[in-house]
Amino acid sequence: MLLGVMSDTHDNIRLARAAARALVEAGAELVVHLGDIVAPFTLRAIAGAGVRRLVAVYGNNCGEKLGLLRAAQGLGFEIHDPPYALVVDGRRLLLMHGQGPPEETRAVAESIALSGRFDAVLYGHTHQPDVRRLGGTLLLNPGEACGCLTGRATVALLDTRTMEARVLTVAELGADERL
Repeated sequence: MLLGVMSDTHDNIRLARAAARALVEAGAELVVHLGDIVAPFTLRAIAGAGVRRLVAVYGNNCGEKLGLLRAAQGLGFEIHDPPYALVVDGRRLLLMHGQGPPEETRAVAESIALSGRFDAVLYGHTHQPDVRRLGGTLLLNPGEACGCLTGRATVALLDTRTMEARVLTVAELGADERL
C-alpha cells in the first residue's frame, strides 16, 4: 500500500489542502497525520481535497481534542492519543507527534526505533524531514505541511511493501504567504 504521511498543518488551510491533494494524486490509499492539525476545520479541508481514509494522532497544539474527535468521526477518519500503533499490510507502524525541544522528540523516536518492535516509527513535531534506518526500523518524519518554520511545505510517501519512503515538497513559501 502507498501510505501518505503528513504532519504539522497548524491550520494553514491552503497548504493542508495542497498537501492532501498531492498525496491523493500520488496514489496514497491511506493518509496518516502525525499531529498538530490544531482545529476541526483543517480536517474538513483535508477531506475536501480528496482524502477518504485518514488515521491521525493529536499533537501538542491540538487543544480542541473533543472537536477534532467529533470532526474526525463525522468524516469517517480516526484520531488517537499518541503514541498509536497501526498495522498496515502486516507492517507495525508507530505514530507519534512529540513534545519539547526537537532533539528530545528525535531521541524518543530513535529509542523506539532501536527497540526493534516496529517496522517504522513515524513522528512529527520537529518540522524537519527525516528519513533513515536505525537497525531494521525506518524512522520517518515528513516535515511540516504548513511551511511555517522552514518556508517549505513537505509530506512523505511510504510504500508499505518495500518500506521505502520519500519526502515531497508541496510548495515553496515566502514569509508573507503564511496564514
